[in-house]
Amino acid sequence: MSPILDPHSLECFSHSQEQTQRLGARLGELLRPGDLVCLEGELGAGKTQFAQGVGRGWGVLETLTSPTFTLISEYQRPRDGAWLYHVDLYRIASVEEAIGFGLEDYLDDDALILVEWPERVLPLLPEERLWIQIEMISGTKRLLRMQATGERYQALLRAFRERAFGV
Repeated sequence: MSPILDPHSLECFSHSQEQTQRLGARLGELLRPGDLVCLEGELGAGKTQFAQGVGRGWGVLETLTSPTFTLISEYQRPRDGAWLYHVDLYRIASVEEAIGFGLEDYLDDDALILVEWPERVLPLLPEERLWIQIEMISGTKRLLRMQATGERYQALLRAFRERAFGV
């Protein structure tokens, strides 16, 4: 599992659900309140597996579950009370629907935000973010493409690359 190096992006493979979660955990250790991580990929690609790892690495005690029917699940980190919002926009048909349920209020909050299916509300999302596309290659093999936009996320990606791959 070697990363492809580029200052603003990284590509790597995961060969199992556990490895996808471990990569998420490495990222979660580096995230802070106010960060936005967008998770794109088809159904079953591993977005929720990755999010579960992020939650664990960030310090949430509960296992993140896909909030497909509730749209947003909220988790509080015990050590400092900071919030993680896990947003699943699979059932959202339009930007207007997302505005209607208050997505903009969540995006303005000082919480870590993980968004599945972010492409459905692209006009609402801040330009600065970490975008992760997860692609199914075969049974359990996944290709993760990470794209950092903005100084904070470029620094985050560099730190993740160092933590996960030592490069």
